[in-house]
Amino acid sequence: MITLTGESLTLEQMKEVLYRGQKVRASEKSMEAVKKSREAVDRIVSESRVVYGITTGFGKFSDVLIDKNHVQDLQLNLIRSHACGVGEPFPEIVSKAMVLLRANALLKGFSGVRPIIIEKLLELVNLEIIPVIPQQGSLGASGDLAPLSHLALVLIGEGEVFYKGNQMEAISALQQEGILPVTLEAKEGLALINGTQAMTAMGVVGYLEAEQLAFESELIASMTIEGLNGIIDAFAEEVHVARGYKQQIDTARRIRGYLSDSLLTTQQGELRVQDAYSLRCIPQVHGASWQVLDYVKEKLEIEMNAATDNPLIFDDGEKVISGGNFHGQPIAFAMDFMKIAVAELANISERRIERLVNPQLNDLPAFLSPQPGLQSGAMIMQYAAAALVSENKTLAHPASVDSIPSSANQEDHVSMGTIASRHAYQIIQNVRRVLAIELICAMQAVEIRGVEKMATQTKRFFEKGREQVASLKQDRVFSKDIEKAAKWLKEIEISHFIKEFTVEKEQY
Repeated sequence: MITLTGESLTLEQMKEVLYRGQKVRASEKSMEAVKKSREAVDRIVSESRVVYGITTGFGKFSDVLIDKNHVQDLQLNLIRSHACGVGEPFPEIVSKAMVLLRANALLKGFSGVRPIIIEKLLELVNLEIIPVIPQQGSLGASGDLAPLSHLALVLIGEGEVFYKGNQMEAISALQQEGILPVTLEAKEGLALINGTQAMTAMGVVGYLEAEQLAFESELIASMTIEGLNGIIDAFAEEVHVARGYKQQIDTARRIRGYLSDSLLTTQQGELRVQDAYSLRCIPQVHGASWQVLDYVKEKLEIEMNAATDNPLIFDDGEKVISGGNFHGQPIAFAMDFMKIAVAELANISERRIERLVNPQLNDLPAFLSPQPGLQSGAMIMQYAAAALVSENKTLAHPASVDSIPSSANQEDHVSMGTIASRHAYQIIQNVRRVLAIELICAMQAVEIRGVEKMATQTKRFFEKGREQVASLKQDRVFSKDIEKAAKWLKEIEISHFIKEFTVEKEQY
């Protein structure tokens, strides 16, 4: 059981909840802060004070005063009118993350909701009642208004959910679990939708997948090095310490570890003096992507524990301040940066694929074909990888450089962070398929060289990979192999292959 405080949620804990079924609960101390914040809202309503979103309309309607007899109507109308999401729904795991993150933000005690709102959100997480939330429609400022409104609909018994493998009306799933819908009181609708949880949830799931891909890319690249009799000297510790980037040093160390007892690698001058950049510069390129992922991780863990709605309530209601914490610019930048970093893993992977299949660049059978000419072998796999890499270059265009005014120019600069996070996730799926193609080609190459000569670590990875994709003995529909390999890369517990090399053994 993971206890949420609004202050200390980590990506590792998110992984436990999202992928391993860990349950969550709210800390008692945080709930006390929530109660005090709620009492402040009740006083504001009873005193008819003019406070944005509590006794006024929203956005450009912030100057319209609302009678306290219409407080519930105001919140209900807000949720219904703002539920304008369109397109395919977010993956279920992303929507689950969204609910969890919204509950954690409200637990900070600055939002003025009743404890029951947080309790209901945590019930949705623990019972796997997942809101159906359309992916498109958020500008990434004023919060992820449209996506989070679809989330909020479920609490009031409206909208749709994924439940026990089916998509259904929310009220049906709630009734099956004996959960009563809530009637939103003052501030609660606004507190539920005014935040960055859609882009952050998408970013969290994207980051967790990207992190796994980054580790896998090193293992697959190590196998490619063996398939091409790559020169191991380029990964020597002193080379990378001389430059000084920790992530570069770590990548080189892991690859040295994977290849430590390989009989397929060579020394400089043995077959050639130096390798092409796609082999020789793996630590420099992959290490730079790791630098970006570390940056993204830092920003996500801050945002996961941030108060991002408006207004925020301080000093037991003595200060109620309208600010702009809902603006998604920090996450928009992080997501755009992650797009570039992950796309680059595919860029260099595709170049290694080319070196594996091109007979002018190696001494292997042309296109790794069992019968060059009669059979095309991996020829068109490289085409597919090139197409995915090219598509990523389009998706990697930064979303955060754009802004379109909204709400009659009251909200005149927005982040487009949710678009950035969605495109990052699309890139990650493409990268995984490119790496799957490199894996298939690398396995074929080392098989030709002699599996018995492989390093212990890469051989173990090869053997598991061969359980998914058979050797290329005859041309077949390789699309199925690529998808199967990609699915395996997504689902495996990569720590089983990398654990012994991820601890920091060296001091720099």
